[in-house]
Amino acid sequence: MKIVAADWLPYCLPLRRPWQTSRGVLSERHGRLRRLTTDDGRTGWGDCARSRIRHRRSRRHRLRRGMRHLDLAAQGAGLPLNAWLSGRPGSVCCGQRQFWADFHRRPQQPGPGRRRRLYRRQAESRRRPGRRRNRRPAKARRHAAPTLRLRLDANRAWPLATAQRFIAACAGLPIDGLEEPLAAPEPGQLASLQAAAAFPLAIDESIHLLDAHFFRHPPVRRLVLKPARHGGLLASTELALRASASGLEVIITSALESACGIATLAHLAAAVAPDAVHGLATADWLASDIGLSPRVIDGWMRLPKGNGVGFAMEEALH
Repeated sequence: MKIVAADWLPYCLPLRRPWQTSRGVLSERHGRLRRLTTDDGRTGWGDCARSRIRHRRSRRHRLRRGMRHLDLAAQGAGLPLNAWLSGRPGSVCCGQRQFWADFHRRPQQPGPGRRRRLYRRQAESRRRPGRRRNRRPAKARRHAAPTLRLRLDANRAWPLATAQRFIAACAGLPIDGLEEPLAAPEPGQLASLQAAAAFPLAIDESIHLLDAHFFRHPPVRRLVLKPARHGGLLASTELALRASASGLEVIITSALESACGIATLAHLAAAVAPDAVHGLATADWLASDIGLSPRVIDGWMRLPKGNGVGFAMEEALH
């Protein structure tokens, strides 16, 4: 298998509404697809979505190069990408959060038919409490279906005392987890918060904590991985394996990638944590896309069929 052509395909995808992050607000998603074509007719895809996450040039280069080359490697082996990464038989789906909700808007009560679809499995919603008052989780819970569990993200908004009060206020509520509770995260403080919480705390953007000591003595119970932040699929796979060996739960989440990126991340999620509930169901945030994103049915994201990533670009964009 020899590469005979390569090109870049830039894109700009508008969002349906602004996306709030710890670094600012996004209204559109810019990026480029890298396409490799081989002499036997195969096509390898890589998605490089521009991000507020800062990398060295070499890390960005490894991310783009890794995605498209791994796609071709898996195709050459006759395997779906998740099977090529894990060494296990290929998966057809991976668990996802059922829906996203804006913490700053009042949640709406779903109708009976909608509720059956959303909550056939254990449903999860992601909310960003930030600096809102501590009564907000209980208020949100009153408007939610009985089986709903809340996955929260504080976006490094709080000092230690505020985080302690918030965790205490969540006692008895159906909280699935809380990401990045501290503005200045430090392992000792995170460990004390985790000891007081009945649910997992998670590290996401605080990647400076991920040293050897972190994996020997994890201060939290969950690690959130965005491959765009960690240098690509192979680096993220290595981190996921180290985390699992240390007893940490591993969650793969989207940084608002295109359909190509989401398909790739779904394969990674199925490879490293097939039974976890991941955070990749972000396609509905995009007003338009470059292809068909994997569908979520009853809380499971259906992986694309075929070998490699299985991504196909919309004909109009070729």
